[in-house]
Amino acid sequence: MSETPYQIARRELQILVTSRGAWIGIVAVGLILGLAGPFGTEDVMRTLPRLVYWVVIAAIGFFAGSGSATIVAETLRARRVGMWPAVIVAGAVAGFVNFALLIVLNGAVFGTEFFELDAILILGTNVIVISIIIAAAFVGIQRHVTGAAEGQMKGAATTASPAPPRLLARLPLEKRGRLISISVQDHYVEVATSTGTDLILMRLSDAMDETGDVAGMQVHRSHWVATGEVTAARRDGARAILTLSDGRDIPVSRTYVPAVKEAGLLP
Repeated sequence: MSETPYQIARRELQILVTSRGAWIGIVAVGLILGLAGPFGTEDVMRTLPRLVYWVVIAAIGFFAGSGSATIVAETLRARRVGMWPAVIVAGAVAGFVNFALLIVLNGAVFGTEFFELDAILILGTNVIVISIIIAAAFVGIQRHVTGAAEGQMKGAATTASPAPPRLLARLPLEKRGRLISISVQDHYVEVATSTGTDLILMRLSDAMDETGDVAGMQVHRSHWVATGEVTAARRDGARAILTLSDGRDIPVSRTYVPAVKEAGLLP
């Protein structure tokens, strides 16, 4: 089951709250704003209270804005809204949330003198516009970094091949094909590859440790399969059956059915 927008926002906030880099950025922004004293705070607050005030504002704005923007963006994305319209709406909502929090905080700090219509309208407009700009800049930077990383990964993939599983080195040369499955046979394990099968005197757990980078999983106390070699799957009561690329059927015990289903092998 996919995560809801609220679950995604909560997970991301948990990561941000525990991120040292995020807190360093928040404090840095707060100190810069505190020294600059924008929106008249330089005239009505001394230096130390002003620094504390802006660090608190930066923290509240960052976390509240991030959470609300994520919820809105993920909700719109689920409804197939375009990326940039979703970013603009999410940024505006984050700005409105931050503006509402600023009203409450400033009312507590400065009293009723803060509530002047002109000042509130100017503050609200600035906060919402800045939030939209920040949201758009963040997504643009994220897309650039992600694209660069994907390009590096693709380049690395074309120049380097993954090392073959160590388990294959135990097989005769003519049977060192793609790893398909490992099954227990008395005190041996039967290793099946795309070019045949062979018996090796070792435990199943030790054999699984030598599968290397091959994506696979244990599906029974006596069987391990390479997930990329599964061509079909069906339920068999509380258990299941996996059909592999060499035509063999491998049973999935009840214990491993949830993991197999989570891996996307079983409807």
